[in-house]
Amino acid sequence: MTTPTTIGAHRPRVPARLVLISLAALWTCYFIVATLRGVVLDYDMSWAIVSRRLTICILSMLLMAAVWPLLQLLDRRSASARFVVVLVGALPLSVALTLINGAIFADMETTKAYGSEEEAAAVKAGKVRISRDESGNILVDLPPSVTRRTDSTEAPPSDGATESSTTTTASTEETSSAITISTEKLFGKSYGDWANMADTAFGRYFLILAWAALYFALVKAEEARAAEWREGEYRRAAAAAELRSLRYQVNPHFLFNTLNSLSALVMIGRQDDAEKMIQNLSTFYRRTLSGDPTNDLALVDEIELQKLYFAIEAVRFPNRLLTTIDVDDSVLGAMVPGMILQPLVENSVKYAVAATQKPVTIAVHARRDGNMLEVSVTDDGPGCPENSGGFGIGLSNVRDRLRARYGAAATIEFGKRPEGGFATVLRMPLESGLA
Repeated sequence: MTTPTTIGAHRPRVPARLVLISLAALWTCYFIVATLRGVVLDYDMSWAIVSRRLTICILSMLLMAAVWPLLQLLDRRSASARFVVVLVGALPLSVALTLINGAIFADMETTKAYGSEEEAAAVKAGKVRISRDESGNILVDLPPSVTRRTDSTEAPPSDGATESSTTTTASTEETSSAITISTEKLFGKSYGDWANMADTAFGRYFLILAWAALYFALVKAEEARAAEWREGEYRRAAAAAELRSLRYQVNPHFLFNTLNSLSALVMIGRQDDAEKMIQNLSTFYRRTLSGDPTNDLALVDEIELQKLYFAIEAVRFPNRLLTTIDVDDSVLGAMVPGMILQPLVENSVKYAVAATQKPVTIAVHARRDGNMLEVSVTDDGPGCPENSGGFGIGLSNVRDRLRARYGAAATIEFGKRPEGGFATVLRMPLESGLA
């Protein structure tokens, strides 16, 4: 049985697997949307760009997954506290994601700035000399491998060229081995670069907020699931407590009647019968108290208990108590609430056998009716007297136990028989306890 401590200790947590799935779904959607946008707007969709975008999505997902343990600290906080912390905390995270984006595309930006991949590679390899002129432009001296040559169709120098002409050519070639990068080209658009970074950070910021909202929705779902689980546990615990209480009502009532019978036997000098009753009573209680009172019993065991009870009462009414037990073999293994028949049999003994000097037959029948088990207890005595409180208590106990165990699936019907006597019919779901 689950204790209240165990129930309260169940704290809802979003499984790590679900968190990773949500992150993967978020960045997969972003990748698909960004790629489709590029196709629609006829952007460059080369593998170099697509692969970089895929790398950015993977790294961003991993970074957000690393931040998830910090987000867990807010699970127990109020909605307003979560809102404020997420709004503020998403800012540095969005900047970090923007820097990842810039770092992945940095080589492509360098190539764009220097005009060609050869020149960009030379700058990255440190094979160039960079200086500034008086106007602030950047002068980049390129190595011969990337030096721009003059047009091959240019007329060669004439044979009569002077030394000064040669010098001029050399000077021109030397000049052609350097490129000038205008600061307007490289740095003049810094405002645009910052605007692009801000735009990227803004987009990442709302991606983070969207995922945070999704995560806390998952937290709420887990809390609702946990609350439903706790409610079910408390409901089952309450039902078990009710069953136990109702079951314990049966034993004292039966014991009270049996002790009265023992007292009467001793007073009239029937010590042998009293001893036999005590032995049967001992066996009866040993069987009924050995297990959990909320557990079900196989119908065959329940019938054996009632046979013991009949043996005890037969000492009191040796000539008046007759019994008939008819149980279909197909339902011997059916499970029923323990001692569910006891109050019914006691009522028949008390209000039928003890109320008359004639022989009375108490019959117990059990059969299968579709997927239901039908058990009846009948007698051919004078029937229940009017305003019999004890009779009603026994029936109420059985009705309440059936309701606590099966809900509306079980029914109890009782009343006087047309041919005389009283009948009680129980119908409950047929549940087999045999393998």
